[in-house]
Amino acid sequence: MQYNKVEICGVNTSKLEVLKESEKMELLRKMHAGDKSARDRLVNGNLRLVLSVIQRFSNRGENPDDLFQVGVIGLMKAIDNFDISQNVRFSTYAVPMIIGEVRRYLRDNNTLRVSRSMRDTAYHAMQVKERLQNKLNRDPTVQEIAEEMQLPASEIVIALEAIVEPVSLYEPVYSDGGDTIYVMDQVGSSDSDRDWLDEIVMKETIQGLSAREKKILYLRFMQGKTQTEVASEIGISQAQVSRLEKGAVKKIKGQ
Repeated sequence: MQYNKVEICGVNTSKLEVLKESEKMELLRKMHAGDKSARDRLVNGNLRLVLSVIQRFSNRGENPDDLFQVGVIGLMKAIDNFDISQNVRFSTYAVPMIIGEVRRYLRDNNTLRVSRSMRDTAYHAMQVKERLQNKLNRDPTVQEIAEEMQLPASEIVIALEAIVEPVSLYEPVYSDGGDTIYVMDQVGSSDSDRDWLDEIVMKETIQGLSAREKKILYLRFMQGKTQTEVASEIGISQAQVSRLEKGAVKKIKGQ
């Protein structure tokens, strides 16, 4: 595959080394044994991973060089903290670390500040929403909240969006006997899901999955349903869906 030349921080990204997973693990073992050059090669061999992550933030108006440098900091943290005894791909661990570092940078360097009046509108809207929920026995629409507050619906939406803090997809929201459910498990299929779904389809080992495992993967990643929706359709708990989904993925990846 040919890559166009893109200069970021003086680096020609078309010539970046791409390490195989086995090479990454070997270098990680050498690094833990005290080989400093192994760490340098790990950083250089994963710069393309950093590049792919920061492209997700290209519409923020930030300098690509700055984002790339911040992403490399996240990569180095991932390298230094990765536990080689765990049966996890390095990129699976590193991507959320890089994303987290970039998000912190964007949050800390955001020059926009939410005004007091906008915050007041947002908090008032949340109070009205709760009151209407109790009254209607359902979630009220934005228009219903706006009518109650005698404000334009667009103003309500903007105020509520302004106070929302970024949440990591890898933030745990529930744990049951070691089966942790993350934020990403409660939302529909995303681009990252579709990326490795292509790999799932290509692997013949999917034929060895049980009918229930196949159905869960189909509902989750082909139809984009949440684990809660899948659990309701199949008739089991969300924790069971999470466990079966993770087990099926491990089988497909040969872990």
